[in-house]
Amino acid sequence: MNIKVLKSEKEYTKALKRLEKVFHAPIDSIEGDEADLLSILIEKYEDEHYPIDAPDPIEAIRFRMEQMDMTKKELAEIIGYKSRVSEIFSRKRKLTLKMIRNLHDKMKIPYESLISDY
Repeated sequence: MNIKVLKSEKEYTKALKRLEKVFHAPIDSIEGDEADLLSILIEKYEDEHYPIDAPDPIEAIRFRMEQMDMTKKELAEIIGYKSRVSEIFSRKRKLTLKMIRNLHDKMKIPYESLISDY
């Protein structure tokens, strides 16, 4: 096992291929340890070279609604009026602090997603 920090796309690709081979190795084995280390190195490389931006608040709300199989009417009960839902989704109105708190408390959407610019 010769593992080192991934510094190029070629090393990254090679690490991915190796991880595919050792992924299902027993946990307490040399190959299992190798899979753990490769996973960490691959994740670090991806975080640095392929960052994923957080969704804007509206997309975060829509995504969570889909996960919860929630209707706009049910969302209106959380943020206030039905007309507010339409205004927020069309980006004519910004979320208020009270709405943000309710969305976080009742839908478990992270504050970071709700307070970002959009």
